[in-house]
Amino acid sequence: MKKFEDFNMKNKTMDFIRLNGFTEPTPIQQEVIPAFLRGKDIIGLSKTGTGKTHAFLIPLMEQIDPSADRCQAVITAPTRELAAQIYEKARLMQEIEPDIRVRLFIGGQDRDREIQQLSAAQPHIAIGTPGRIKDMFLNAGALRIEETPVLIVDEADMTLEYGFLDEIDAFAGRMREDLEMLAFSATMPDQLKPFLKKYMHHPITFTIEDDEEFNPRIRHILVPCYHHTYVEMIRSIMPGFNPYVCLIFANTREMAAQIAEGLRSEGVEVTELHGDLESRKRKQAMKEIADSRHTYVVCTDLAARGIDIPTVTHVISCGFPSDLEYYIHRAGRTGRAGSDGICYALYQESDDQAIRSLMKRGVRFEHSRYHNNAWTKLRPYGQKFQKQEDELSKQISKMMTKKNTKVKPGYKKKRQAAIEKLQRQKKRELIRAKIKEEKKARYRQAQREKNAGDSE
Repeated sequence: MKKFEDFNMKNKTMDFIRLNGFTEPTPIQQEVIPAFLRGKDIIGLSKTGTGKTHAFLIPLMEQIDPSADRCQAVITAPTRELAAQIYEKARLMQEIEPDIRVRLFIGGQDRDREIQQLSAAQPHIAIGTPGRIKDMFLNAGALRIEETPVLIVDEADMTLEYGFLDEIDAFAGRMREDLEMLAFSATMPDQLKPFLKKYMHHPITFTIEDDEEFNPRIRHILVPCYHHTYVEMIRSIMPGFNPYVCLIFANTREMAAQIAEGLRSEGVEVTELHGDLESRKRKQAMKEIADSRHTYVVCTDLAARGIDIPTVTHVISCGFPSDLEYYIHRAGRTGRAGSDGICYALYQESDDQAIRSLMKRGVRFEHSRYHNNAWTKLRPYGQKFQKQEDELSKQISKMMTKKNTKVKPGYKKKRQAAIEKLQRQKKRELIRAKIKEEKKARYRQAQREKNAGDSE
């Protein structure tokens, strides 16, 4: 295990490390810091929460020359929230070295004021979204990064997915030919490789596999919705757990807004974070999250990647995203740094394929519901259906293998008709059982609403 002292960095850099409360480097930091200091192009593949941000901020602290009036590093992130998060971490450099200028360039800020400030002084470190960096450099001509020696692309796969690589390409092509580029990502899609090859010179790739310290010990609990809405299900299970911070994931911005509004109408204070919020409200939401102001945070998958919320103890996934990798990211927001975590996956019948796909990938789901102020275990997901299918298969098998000493005319047609009749009978039994189950659920809901009305 390497130590920060092994990198032979300046006193001010060691002070920055201590200011952050770090005692030893994470695996990604052990690999990236010395390579960065040697001027190498780097591809860092590691999951969220493994210390990627400081893997590049620490060597930047070592290399920035505050006396030089020029931009010395550009850092991009695919969303305003991620860029702002990096900016807040980088600003701590100024507590060690007040002359370091760190600036944030994202949408929603006063563009004219930014241009005026840049005319007075260039930042040593420019952090922002690809579109805003491009605008300040190529359109406004205010941010001068043509001689900037370092470009860092954070969350590169997410940048690709959001369609921002073209914007980075537009300004990276106008920067130095000997540009040192670092790209950090959770995954390495094939579509990302041509872009990296275009700008990188013999890059070193560091792939950090799951380490025991960062391997989340997460319980995945499937909770059937039956006929209830997500808001109703969330409210019904809230008495069954005691989170410090709980992230509630929705598949769309509209769904997130509806869930947040529904919970507020039930008297639950929530922080709401998704792309439909105006800039001021998004900033307010990030501050609320940083301050752990509310226990429940309703969000889209925007918050599943990159945004650091270390106090999350529970996750609720309202259904499953179309890209199941995002379910893994959702669940991974809890159970951080070796601690335990719980992800409640609220599911409907339409989620069957997604659940089975995740099970094939190794996700071990528990199957439970919260009833009468207690969690009740249900049959393992799919087992009941499978058991009935097995019994049906046995009966059909007996019919197919039955010995007939005398085969009468039309025997095969009669046997097939008997099999189809048996299948229809089993199907009717399944439907009746489902209707009975739903009636019971509706009755229980009606009783809860009646009791709630009586109490008022």
